[in-house]
Amino acid sequence: MKYLILFFLPFAFILQAQETKVETATQQKSEFTFNEYLGYVKKFHPLVKTANLEINKAQATLMTARGAFDPKIGVDFDKKQFKGTEYYSILNSSFKIPTWYGIEIKAGFEQNEGYYLNPENTVPNPGLTSFGISVPIGQGLFINQRMADLRKAKIQIQLSQAERKLQAVAILYDASVAYFNWKKNYEEFQMYSQYNTNAQIRFNAIQTLIKQGDKRAIDSVEAGISFKSRQLSLENSRLKLLKAKLDLSNFLWLENNIPMELSDMLFPELQLENTIQETLKTNDLLAQDFTIENHPKINALENKIGILEVERKLKANLLLPKIDLSYSYLSEPQYIDSYKFENYKIGVNFAYPIFLRKERGGLKLAEYKIQETTNSLTLERLQLTNKIKAQKEVIQSLNKQRLMANELVGNYKTMLQSEERLFSFGESSLFLINSRESSLITAQLTAIALRNEFCISNSELYKIMANPD
Repeated sequence: MKYLILFFLPFAFILQAQETKVETATQQKSEFTFNEYLGYVKKFHPLVKTANLEINKAQATLMTARGAFDPKIGVDFDKKQFKGTEYYSILNSSFKIPTWYGIEIKAGFEQNEGYYLNPENTVPNPGLTSFGISVPIGQGLFINQRMADLRKAKIQIQLSQAERKLQAVAILYDASVAYFNWKKNYEEFQMYSQYNTNAQIRFNAIQTLIKQGDKRAIDSVEAGISFKSRQLSLENSRLKLLKAKLDLSNFLWLENNIPMELSDMLFPELQLENTIQETLKTNDLLAQDFTIENHPKINALENKIGILEVERKLKANLLLPKIDLSYSYLSEPQYIDSYKFENYKIGVNFAYPIFLRKERGGLKLAEYKIQETTNSLTLERLQLTNKIKAQKEVIQSLNKQRLMANELVGNYKTMLQSEERLFSFGESSLFLINSRESSLITAQLTAIALRNEFCISNSELYKIMANPD
């Protein structure tokens, strides 16, 4: 009878584990997979939606730039009446059509009258119509501000698409790390719960043996220390799990920006390390070489260079003299179908800075910005290539360590079971059992940490790839 109770300790632990499983089944807990979790984040997280707004903002900018080419209607009317005398009545209406190469087509109608009308505003009684064109032959012919704004707006859409991917993948990476930490703390809590139950059963068994006179009272001290230590570890693990769940809840949202709290009835994906590469699409990258030419960071820098190049051309165009030629054909409304060469209005505007210091300085600054961004692009290509290579090695190494850690856990379990069997025959001590169990706990914590690092390393590779779609 001396060691009979302790002989049944492993079986009591198994029964307790079975009761826990029955209780879990009764509560109908369900697995919240990593793939399902990422689906919620991609669809409903506010910051992911904000990243998608970058494209909408770029499209709105493009619409604004195209507005510079919209036809314009203008009407100016000015009249003065004093003491029964009409000093003047001036009506000047116009219709202008801006075109791509700085050329502007315009039509107008004037009708002016009055006793004190300025002679230069005198027109025939029916009015005067005009139809003409304005052409810049220096600055603004091949590129001007509105042309540059439109080109940059078109490039900005591509830049926004690349930046959207970078912003979205950064959010998904943080969300993934939160899920992995939740899984890590959940596994640790489950492990400490089991060992806390095991320590409690041993403590109760030792107390029973002491009452029967088969053990000394001092033997309950060691069992009590082990039990209290497991309780302390369990409470600390419970607190970490609670914080991890709250951190994970920050990434869970529903439609209309409604936050969602993680339910206690959900538990993380148990075999995540077997499915994570397929979920994050890192398995293809590990199996073959990955080209960085379509990488969002590369595309973003290339588009920034494109925008700077448009700005450089605009600055270079300012070195040319400003020469604007305009011609308008004039006619009375009733004779508009009969063209007469002698009725016209022409104009020439010329301006040119003598030293061009402002223009030359602006051009040099634009060229320096292009050179700076080009250097960043060259460096980014090298860094991305090396990051991908290094991350592949990290994943492969952690996978090997994970498998070795699992083997060590199995070996430590065998040693603990053997020690418990020897103790049941009176050939071991509770101190050795606790020592074996502590070694097993350390090995299990190492295995859990390595699984967590393996998952995080895959998410880091996913972040480097920057392909959230």
